[in-house]
Amino acid sequence: MNKRLLIFASGRGSNAEAIYQATMNGTVRGTVVGVICDHKEAAVLERAKRWGVPATMIEMKSCRDKAEYNEKILEAARSYRPDLICLAGYMRICGENLIHAFPDRIMNIHPALLPSFRGLHAQRQAISAGVKVSGCTVHFVGTGLDDGPIITQVAVPVLDDDTEETLSARILEQEHPAYVRAVKAYCEDILTIEGHHVSGMHKEAKKWE
Repeated sequence: MNKRLLIFASGRGSNAEAIYQATMNGTVRGTVVGVICDHKEAAVLERAKRWGVPATMIEMKSCRDKAEYNEKILEAARSYRPDLICLAGYMRICGENLIHAFPDRIMNIHPALLPSFRGLHAQRQAISAGVKVSGCTVHFVGTGLDDGPIITQVAVPVLDDDTEETLSARILEQEHPAYVRAVKAYCEDILTIEGHHVSGMHKEAKKWE
């Protein structure tokens, strides 16, 4: 049976598109059942409309405080009955109520090789630090900033003349397939979580060459 996938996004939704297309072409044994967005002008809402997928838009400014916002997000998420929540460019930190309601069922992708360069502007942080390798990380969401068990990572070179924009573009090329592989593994029930360690995706080096 296909897993029910719920996407959280704040912007253009390119990773959301990659996941949706993977469900449609049979790569991922899942169904995108909804989109939750926190910005009424986000392009991902147009994508959801094109897909024929329901979307819920909840803006922080419509709530009295962060606690009310978090409760509304949790209520909306539960209404979709997801097996997995995929954060795809969702620019807010998930409330602990959501994380506790869906333990090890919220996945995120971050444009850096965690635990390095957490938070915003990870690519800028990488260039400023002078590292020669960066990349992206798919991980389960924990209660801290960009923490939680790491599922998979892909490295890319940082070139001498890179800017934040050029490095971001190189990383983004790897984000889409990496996220799809991680969601595919989840939907096939091959991931095992023990503490902070996730196994199931890196059994053979040849698969990652």
